[in-house]
Amino acid sequence: MTPAERLKGLETFVAVVEAGSFTAAADRLNLTKSAVGKAIARLESRLKKPLFERTTRKLEMTDAGEEFYKVCARVLDEVEAAERILSGEESIPSGRLRVDLPATFGRIQASASVLTFAEKYPQVIPHVSFTDRFVDVVEDGLDVVVRIGGDDTWPATVGYKCLGYEELIFCASPGYLSAHGQPRDVNDLLNHDIILYGKADGSSSPLLIKEEQKPLARQQVSGRIVLAQAEAQVAAVERGLGIAQLATWLVGQQIQDGRLVKILPQLATQGLPLHIVWQRSREHAPKVQALISHFEASLNIRPITATEGVSNPV
Repeated sequence: MTPAERLKGLETFVAVVEAGSFTAAADRLNLTKSAVGKAIARLESRLKKPLFERTTRKLEMTDAGEEFYKVCARVLDEVEAAERILSGEESIPSGRLRVDLPATFGRIQASASVLTFAEKYPQVIPHVSFTDRFVDVVEDGLDVVVRIGGDDTWPATVGYKCLGYEELIFCASPGYLSAHGQPRDVNDLLNHDIILYGKADGSSSPLLIKEEQKPLARQQVSGRIVLAQAEAQVAAVERGLGIAQLATWLVGQQIQDGRLVKILPQLATQGLPLHIVWQRSREHAPKVQALISHFEASLNIRPITATEGVSNPV
């Protein structure tokens, strides 16, 4: 089989996946539904694997189809990019741009930045996913990834830039502080109800305690409640269930409007780093360069300062 023959049906397959049905893909490709169906059947026959599970209600990919789609999307993106470079069109940011954002940070902070980017560059078509799992930028065919955490031991196939670090603060609701009093120091804090972040292995994250003239300490405590989702933690704090140590990007709005109160501001400490990561093989593409520059200017991981939002309601 020649390389050209191997490419047959890939565009049709990707169109069906992204359009969600044979009919919608046919409209997108200016083909008949029958032609699309035959192209997919020939592709499945050649691969000796079913790519879709067909029911009367909806079209779903098989596991093999999901894996094949990742490869096909990446191949077609790279062919499109090569064509633009050769035709001289690549000087203007354009084409599909695959971006992956952390689920909570992406929704609260980064998605607005992506929408502004889309308005600024109408010829770019962002495909944005929101996940907290580890992603392989190259294997998953992603162009640009934003991640909170990680270190500087990234593989040689990717470029990266650290945009700064989280600021972690202790906070509680005014109602909780009125009922239980405001902690005066670390020892007092540890006697309060604490809302902890839960890890996948069933354990909970420690509190990070940084007192003046002392090294950073990781303090394991028994929590009032352990939640494995950051926004659920915020909701529990707002309900008055206890005190939590949270990133300022997560609770900045709640502190500014008074729903939460920053306590013991001298214990504010550095959290995880914020990284932009991209494929080195695509870093010279204008759409990738444009998004990296846009994220550098717009992503703010520390929306409030160490002294804002401090009050004493008790």
